[in-house]
Amino acid sequence: MTTTARPRSAALRPLRGVRVLSLALNLPGPAALMRLRAMGATCLKVEPPPPRGAAAGTPGDPMGHYNATAYGTLHENIKVVSWDLKAERGQAALHKALARTDVLLTSFRPSALAKLGLGWKVLRARHPALSVVAIVGAPGERAEEPGHDLTYLAEAGLVTGLELPATLFADMGGALMASEAVLASALNLKATGKGSFQEVALSQAASWLALPRTWGLTQPQGAVGGAHAGYRIYACRDGRVAVAALEPHFATALCQVAGWPVKGPTTLLQPETRSALAAFFQERTCAQLNRLAREHDIPLHTLAAPRQR
Repeated sequence: MTTTARPRSAALRPLRGVRVLSLALNLPGPAALMRLRAMGATCLKVEPPPPRGAAAGTPGDPMGHYNATAYGTLHENIKVVSWDLKAERGQAALHKALARTDVLLTSFRPSALAKLGLGWKVLRARHPALSVVAIVGAPGERAEEPGHDLTYLAEAGLVTGLELPATLFADMGGALMASEAVLASALNLKATGKGSFQEVALSQAASWLALPRTWGLTQPQGAVGGAHAGYRIYACRDGRVAVAALEPHFATALCQVAGWPVKGPTTLLQPETRSALAAFFQERTCAQLNRLAREHDIPLHTLAAPRQR
């Protein structure tokens, strides 16, 4: 019997030769820069000077203080310099670099950029081929409003209880949108020879991620919100199991293993089916469920029991 090797994904580098300079701090900007570096861009990060009295080499980005591991990962293979943009020397260094930069990535409020002489109109006049991707909290006139990932998720309806979200969805979604905007800027520059301005709002990233919930898909009555018995999290004897048997053949296999008859397409939407599967999982260990999943081709993932607070 011969087998055909699966092709390996090629490491595409569509931004090879594109030069990106970032002034963006904290998470969304650096996360975008990490993605851009992976796509082949030449990346330079400009940070403000570290706080007075800080040890030599201390990052000027707050991320470097509250999570050194994250900071190190985000800035791997990226050149980082420390320039005081409020000083003449720092401004001179910045504009010298911008003269050979294709895309400037920022995350300051518009008023802060204006104070530094880095508003779009000023930059366009001084560097006609430069594109700007501006990461802001909210779009348009709301760009001056204070906010963070949690407030944007709350506004989008993604905070449903007292628990904090499992990750920083708006920040990371915004980072992806920002890297997408840089790609668009590079394509536009190649086509027109002119720079462009694009605004990426974290609140809009949160709204984009919230669309499945807005459509009702992840609401409690939605198929992937808990109504479908094959797409839920159940307790098992020594932990939990995340089941994703959504397609009919997976759902049928799950019910057959559990000894529950499938009488039609609505079987998996019935409360009694959820109850039957809950009882089935409750009696089995994670190891037993993992074995059943392998033997019957059922998509599930076992988890430890949640830690008590």
